[in-house]
Amino acid sequence: MDLKRISSGIIVTIVLLIILLIPSNLITGILFTVISIVAMDEYLKAISKVCKPIKWFGYLSCIIVAIINLIPEKYMIKILMYSIPTILLILFAQIIATDMKTTFKDMAYTLLGICYIPLFMSFLSLIDGMANGKILLVYVFIAALGTDVFAYSIGIRFGKHKFSKVSPKKSIEGCIGGTVGTVITVLIYTFVLNRFFSFDYSYLMVSISGMVLSLLGQLGDFSASCIKRYVNIKDYSNILPGHGGMLDRIDSVLFISPFAYMLFTML
Repeated sequence: MDLKRISSGIIVTIVLLIILLIPSNLITGILFTVISIVAMDEYLKAISKVCKPIKWFGYLSCIIVAIINLIPEKYMIKILMYSIPTILLILFAQIIATDMKTTFKDMAYTLLGICYIPLFMSFLSLIDGMANGKILLVYVFIAALGTDVFAYSIGIRFGKHKFSKVSPKKSIEGCIGGTVGTVITVLIYTFVLNRFFSFDYSYLMVSISGMVLSLLGQLGDFSASCIKRYVNIKDYSNILPGHGGMLDRIDSVLFISPFAYMLFTML
């Protein structure tokens, strides 16, 4: 039994409960911002092995996670959409201002981190601001953390067929088990909501959404592993013993968030 992994998992669970129990969207957004800054710090340190990222702007970009709920709803998506060319403009201005001491490679890696962490994380704040936002956030966390737990549990016992060299410890059996376990969990959660809290969520749509988000979460996990393999590190940090760094813990959540927001607005 990995006591470090269990203790870190308990800490993560407590943080999630705090996020779900806080009624203020602004305070929740601030917590998401802190998480985003920690993850950004880990990412910038990792890619510093292969480039010189524009760190000041990477950290500054995390503010968007906190302020997104201060923006009127009808302008949110437009602002997120316009943020990309604005970010590009600032990054190119950095290259020009430093007389190309900051290179295009530095800019590209920084841009990837900004899109990957604070922009994706912003969708958690958007979900939180929706009707029944806290209820919907639970679906996101189940899809991300549930997949990880079931994939790890099934994979370590029954995993025989390796999935990819990107993440050698992951097996096909674990990936399938992670998705199946997540779908079952979201169905149980939906039953509780429908039975005891007068919700009327479709079990079919919840099953499909749970499967899609679980698969996306696993893609997010593999994507984070791609970066780690490229810069030749095992974990982004050791802030969470047994789990690695903050970014190791939230990589699935980051990938799931924008697609979860899309599904929730459609459904």
